[in-house]
Amino acid sequence: MTEIFTQAVFIGILTSAIRLATPYLFAAVGEAFAQTSGVVNLGVDGIMLVGAFAAFYVTLMTGNVWLGVLAAALVGLLMGLLMSLISVTLKAEQGISGIGLYMFGLGLSSLLFKVLVGNVQTVEGFRQLKIPFLGDIPVIGEIFFQHSLPVYAAFLLVPLAWWFLDKTTWGLKIKAVGQNPAAADSLGVSVDKVRYFSVCTGAVLAGLAGASLSTALVNLFQENLTAGLGFIAVALVYFGGWKPVGILLGALLFSTVNAFQLWMQVLGVNIPSDVAIMLPYLLTIAALVAVTNRVRQPAALNKPFERGEN
Repeated sequence: MTEIFTQAVFIGILTSAIRLATPYLFAAVGEAFAQTSGVVNLGVDGIMLVGAFAAFYVTLMTGNVWLGVLAAALVGLLMGLLMSLISVTLKAEQGISGIGLYMFGLGLSSLLFKVLVGNVQTVEGFRQLKIPFLGDIPVIGEIFFQHSLPVYAAFLLVPLAWWFLDKTTWGLKIKAVGQNPAAADSLGVSVDKVRYFSVCTGAVLAGLAGASLSTALVNLFQENLTAGLGFIAVALVYFGGWKPVGILLGALLFSTVNAFQLWMQVLGVNIPSDVAIMLPYLLTIAALVAVTNRVRQPAALNKPFERGEN
């Protein structure tokens, strides 16, 4: 038991936590775009699965991981367009359409995997990239500056998303549509166009979240690879109060818990593996209970817009 409290294990847990935060950040920041515009997309997990398979399969066939990432982004865009058509244009109930999109992504990724691959194979994904000088700093360098490109990109996404949503005209339009779509429409803002853009942006990032799993973290694909990670990403948007920095803190909390339970299993700590696996999901429930009624969600969230209605 004393082996848990060593510097090597401490560094290992924190390093793993930084890596494991990658898909959380891509997916949750993307979902924040959609929800800030007023659309809840519960299909994030399904989009991640299809994106993960697309990235894995294209990388497997071509040997080019960048083509795999492009494929994941494209299928994410297609899934986002489908979600936008159903929820924005056809104005279907967003929760039901999102769950339908998740089931579609789960089934499609499993079918394609069975037909096109058939068995678990590995690919040569993104390699570790040590940042010069910073990566040589004892402890800190190993924890923060010796990761693959998708890890760095996920953390860079947080300030970029903050800047876009808070400092640009399009970001202000997204917020206006999420708060009062009728007022935004009266000022000449196309509510549907803004929501299409936001949902599709979120879906592309969800596709990249899946790609980060299959080409940067595990370098393989298997059925239901995400194991519900997309739903945790949706919860992180609420946990973070629809703010990229809050989402970052939540993602690090969840990834640290996940890294801790993985290390406990590696070290053979005498706790049931099923209990360890449940920890991130129990934390999801606890986090949602803790933030309920403490954060103010976009006023038009989950509400279809009809011109002429108040």
